[in-house]
Amino acid sequence: MSNDELFKEALTHFPGGVSSPVRAFRAVGGTPKFFKRAWQCWFEDEDDKTYLDLCMSWGPLILGHANPDVINAVSEAMKEGLTFGAPTRRELALARRIKAMVPYMEKLRFVSSGTEAVMSALRTARGFTKRDRILKFDGCYHGHSDGMLVKAGSGLVTFGEPTSAGVPAAIGELTSVLPLDDFGALTRYFDEHGMDTACVIIEPVPANNGLLLQQLDFLKTLRELCTRHGALLIFDEVISGFRVGPSGAAGLYNIQPDLVTFGKIIGGGMPVGCYGGRKDIMAVVAPDGPVYQAGTLSGNPVAMAAGLATLELLTPALYADLDHRANLWSKAFEKIPGLHCPHIGSLLWPVFQESVKRADRINSGSITQFNHLHRLMLEQGVYLAPSGYEVAFLSAAHGAEALVKFEQAVTAVVPEFSNASPGV
Repeated sequence: MSNDELFKEALTHFPGGVSSPVRAFRAVGGTPKFFKRAWQCWFEDEDDKTYLDLCMSWGPLILGHANPDVINAVSEAMKEGLTFGAPTRRELALARRIKAMVPYMEKLRFVSSGTEAVMSALRTARGFTKRDRILKFDGCYHGHSDGMLVKAGSGLVTFGEPTSAGVPAAIGELTSVLPLDDFGALTRYFDEHGMDTACVIIEPVPANNGLLLQQLDFLKTLRELCTRHGALLIFDEVISGFRVGPSGAAGLYNIQPDLVTFGKIIGGGMPVGCYGGRKDIMAVVAPDGPVYQAGTLSGNPVAMAAGLATLELLTPALYADLDHRANLWSKAFEKIPGLHCPHIGSLLWPVFQESVKRADRINSGSITQFNHLHRLMLEQGVYLAPSGYEVAFLSAAHGAEALVKFEQAVTAVVPEFSNASPGV
């Protein structure tokens, strides 16, 4: 069956024809691609067309598709069983590896997704501090648990307003939302609510609503204010963890959070998340403490094997190479008139405006231009994430051949933007 035929049938099974909203291509237009196989940084759709992949399953595949070491590890684990619902040695092996790479991770708990990791970390913070209020930032995404699906209200120090139907207003009232990169709003919030706040959660590298790289002083100030007021600092590193460096953004910036959430890369392409941090905080988690959290597939042995095989290959040399490649790919992107491509580690954000640090500063015209770029690049065999608010991901498999292919695609689309006005 063709892509179009598969999508027509999918519409009869799933809302929007997809299992996750952005896959529906509603933002960029056209019909979603159904993929049947992938290797390195390439994949092939059901129409037998090959694409250069710059989405990489939204981040987990730092080694590329179907890395032989990961596939072998998964195959060996599968021979011993798919799931046990009981402890396995592979949980211990992956935990040891994570703790060796992340020095402040004293105790952790495996779950099955980033959303689950965040939800559990927030509950743990509330249980430890015996406070209810949570502070998050506009432009940071933390999964789809109720308390995180809120936006800022009308004031700078504000209660959250639900952004999804089905989220009670009372849930939003326990979540405060501030803009990123606003020292004044941050200070005022802590003056008013610091002693009522259980935790502050932030993507230290905000990468789900554009790549909104923050000033280091902003993150350091946040750490200081949390410490002063007894609120826990949670770094959501589901994307940045093991992506911007071996210890994530916390290691890169030398800022120690109280709790951290990981996902994506620690599963090597399998569904995994984890949360953890200080052992005194994690001591409140059941069965040691009163904060309940459980999961039938938590610590799944096949996922543990994939994650461990991935992390074992993340060497200093690999990170240095990815940094170098990101610089080359960013420059290639910026050959498109009006486009800028900020990057950190192996994350890149093609955007038609300069220096954006806050979600409310992203220009709608920039997104419109990206939507046009997405369609043109898809025609050239380059698959970008189907949203201008999403970043691009490089992997160790994005070598010289892939860069040549990408540069050819860029050259082909440049005339379409030569007379375009850049985003402001």
